[in-house]
Amino acid sequence: METLKAILVDDEINSLQNLQQKLAEFCPAINVVVTAQQPEEAILFIHHYKPDVVFLDIDMPRMNGFKMIEEIEDVDFEIVFTTAYNHYAVEAIRISAFDYLVKPVSVKDLQSCVSRLTEHRIRKTRERLNILKQGLSDARSQDDKMALPTKAGIDFIRIKDILYIESDSEQSNMVLSDNRTVTVSKSLRELEEMLSGYRFYRINTPFLINLLSISRYIPGDGGDVLMQNGETIPVSKRKKEEFLKMITS
Repeated sequence: METLKAILVDDEINSLQNLQQKLAEFCPAINVVVTAQQPEEAILFIHHYKPDVVFLDIDMPRMNGFKMIEEIEDVDFEIVFTTAYNHYAVEAIRISAFDYLVKPVSVKDLQSCVSRLTEHRIRKTRERLNILKQGLSDARSQDDKMALPTKAGIDFIRIKDILYIESDSEQSNMVLSDNRTVTVSKSLRELEEMLSGYRFYRINTPFLINLLSISRYIPGDGGDVLMQNGETIPVSKRKKEEFLKMITS
């Protein structure tokens, strides 16, 4: 059974240990990779471990759970808030939290939450695969050009000349087939949407690659792709299954 990677964040050690114990005993679909008592530490863990879900306490000194989420640029995981107070529910819903558990967390509520997390993950993966397959069969051609804002003005770049794009905060570095690197004044997420029908795929958080510019896939935990310019880029372990289905179907 595929498990979901989880990080637990709570400044109270007793609450942290209690939740970890219940997950270990009653929720085998959850794999707790690390726990944190400090929000600043939790942010570093999130960037490192790339979890599927974060169980996050709201009331913490210096930086509460809501503020901590604001500090993370790319939230690509589910959030389950845990708190002793019901009055945070509206705010949790506003920022699209997956669930909201009131302490002390009951086993029944926890199992229900994890069950819905698992179902949501399966459904989300299927939806993304369907969207990606539709994009691959799209009639649009990589001979099309994109008008992109750069420091020099607006560059017109042919899509098939783009090997890959690397995120650089609110900008993106676009590596072209002639070995030029063009810095574009758009985020990687914006470019991912613009290129959704042109056989591009985000193989990890900072890289969006042109599937037609791959020379070789090198197996491993997530594996690596060798691009036509000789650059090797790692595939995120969580994206591996989806990526392999894309390039082999």
